[in-house]
Amino acid sequence: MKNKTFFCFKKKSGRSHGKISVRHKGGAHKKVYIKVDFFRKKDNILAKIINFIYDPYRNVKLALLNYIDGEKKYIIKTNELKINSFIISSKNNINLFNGNNTLIKNINIGTIINCIEKFPNSGAIFSRSSGVGSQLIFKDNNYAIIKLPSNKKIKLSLNCRATIGKIYNENKKKYYKAGQKRWKGVRPTVRGVAMNPVDHPLGGGEGKTSGGRHPCSPFGQKSKGLKTKK
Repeated sequence: MKNKTFFCFKKKSGRSHGKISVRHKGGAHKKVYIKVDFFRKKDNILAKIINFIYDPYRNVKLALLNYIDGEKKYIIKTNELKINSFIISSKNNINLFNGNNTLIKNINIGTIINCIEKFPNSGAIFSRSSGVGSQLIFKDNNYAIIKLPSNKKIKLSLNCRATIGKIYNENKKKYYKAGQKRWKGVRPTVRGVAMNPVDHPLGGGEGKTSGGRHPCSPFGQKSKGLKTKK
């Protein structure tokens, strides 16, 4: 049977139909996408953590689980997980240890959670980034209110799944040379005032100038304080 855990994608480098839609992208090292289990549906089966691996597509490490029935899956690493420790997922009441996965109705108010589903059995979409965690702040008979890392509050079904704990936060990596950013696919950023008038609203002028107007993007959109949410 063919292994469906690892995938390779063709690089787009910020191009959309041949036109640059995202600037400063291109030339990254080849990467392999690792399929992550955001559903955690293997209920009531113990899983042993056997390794932590680097994922080039994410800012957090992955934990490799080996279930006692022999199946292996990757999940996002949660704080305090250690190699050779065991975690479990279940729809029933379980110990609320970091890394365990259960329904929101089984979780106590005030608990920090991550990898939260929006709808039952839809797969986790909230709180998946490095160092983040949401808090369960209210429950009634049908719904729960979750406070996200952005302080936004969302109303979810009690039958949505969530993982206990906070996402593991490795210290932010420092870049010691420009080449390290090129490995990640980040190209140089040229200042607008250093361009010609045809290339940027801040370009041109005799000698060094301040631009002469409010800071903006190459397309004229203000970059300081403009609300972009509609």
